[in-house]
Amino acid sequence: MAGLESHHQQSLDHVEIPIPRNHSLPQEGKAEDFDYSKRGQWLRAATLGANDGLVSIASLMMGVGAVKEDITAMILAGFAGLVAGACSMAIGEFVSVYTQLDIEVAQMKRDKRRKDNTANEEITESEKLPNPFQAAMASALSFAVGAMIPLLAAAFIGEHKVRLGVVVAVSTLALLAFGGLGAKLGGTPVGQSCARVLVGGWMAMAITFGLTRLIGAAGL
Repeated sequence: MAGLESHHQQSLDHVEIPIPRNHSLPQEGKAEDFDYSKRGQWLRAATLGANDGLVSIASLMMGVGAVKEDITAMILAGFAGLVAGACSMAIGEFVSVYTQLDIEVAQMKRDKRRKDNTANEEITESEKLPNPFQAAMASALSFAVGAMIPLLAAAFIGEHKVRLGVVVAVSTLALLAFGGLGAKLGGTPVGQSCARVLVGGWMAMAITFGLTRLIGAAGL
């Protein structure tokens, strides 16, 4: 009886408890190994379009506000800049990407003649070719989204000085947001990205406001 109790006690002392493996570690490794450069092309186009729309229209409205207190003149100038800028971005991106497409197609033809590629390889390469129409629409849309921010901020404010201050304040917040979003998606330092975008936007608005006010004071 004592032997059985001793054997039972030894069995309890050597009980093995299975420990589940942590499956989150491979996922963390995959996140660290993610190639952020794959996002570079569309991220550059989206960030450039939205930032360009914001800075261009905010600076244009600040320039008009430097010499005119009329809200109608500022809003009309901003809206005209939105339409013209979106069209310019779309056309410029279309021409640029179409040129890149022509170069890549010509290179593919040269590679085919030289290496005699198979049909499957041609399909794979064709799927990777840039799309000029998509790039043009994305640039125009991102520019318009950025341009709408200062326009909407100033549309309902009648006081001239308050309107200018609101445009600067809202544009500052939007620049910080664009800089932070681009840094997060691209895996780059957030502080440096926000600082670059913010300082650039402030410089554009200040230079436009100052030069327009100087020319307006000179009576030109």
